[in-house]
Amino acid sequence: MNTKVIGYWEVKKEKLKQKYKNLSDRDLCFREGKEKEMIEMLGYKLGKTKQELLNIIVAL
Repeated sequence: MNTKVIGYWEVKKEKLKQKYKNLSDRDLCFREGKEKEMIEMLGYKLGKTKQELLNIIVAL
């Protein structure tokens, strides 16, 4: 995950929860070094590819 996404994660996390009601705080828990796993899990849960999901996050 690039710095642009990490830098505003708390704000982006809240916007993602508003947009996708099926996401929980646990789904969006950011841990350093575990970005890839989180993105993969979110992509699976939302039915999006990694790139689609990253585009959504950056656009928020």
